[in-house]
Amino acid sequence: MTRRRLKPDEIELWQKVADQTESLKRTQTFDPEAYAPHPVNKEPLPRAPVALDGKTPPKPAARKTSYDLLPSLPDRLQKAPVQMDRKTFAKMNRGKVKPEGRIDLHGMTLDRAHGALNRFIMSSHASGKRLVLVITGKGKDRDEGGPIPVRYGVLRHQAPQWLGTAPLSSVVMQVTQAHISHGGGGAYYVYLRRKR
Repeated sequence: MTRRRLKPDEIELWQKVADQTESLKRTQTFDPEAYAPHPVNKEPLPRAPVALDGKTPPKPAARKTSYDLLPSLPDRLQKAPVQMDRKTFAKMNRGKVKPEGRIDLHGMTLDRAHGALNRFIMSSHASGKRLVLVITGKGKDRDEGGPIPVRYGVLRHQAPQWLGTAPLSSVVMQVTQAHISHGGGGAYYVYLRRKR
């Protein structure tokens, strides 16, 4: 690679920068006294409040803060726009509509569950079914404290993503968490489009 020559305006700009810099002297060493902390103010601390009966009031409980910026999965599914008939959607959320088919993904690995879910949804759509139940289970807590956190219930979080991407997104109309009578947080209702 050949170097290009600097233009006159670039040389002028560099000269301005070089004129404003100061050279470091190699004889200077680190002076810890210059970075010593400032003296602490010796004023007395304010006294703790005392109740009328002479006892100190209990300290308020420390609040646990959560820094998970992504909303929880049930919240995301609940806030998703309704794509299907609202009357049927309301019945489905109350557990009044019986699923026409179901698949249980308990104990499967991610790659095996993905293939099984694809086959099940496509065959259900081909046979004209409208509402199917996908059981993922709630999952186990497998976080071993490593540097990368592991989600609680991997299949439970992965199944809605699979249902929202091709080729399943072309046949899936709505995904929502199942009613407690059909598995609650460990299962999903999948409402399929009409067969054309």
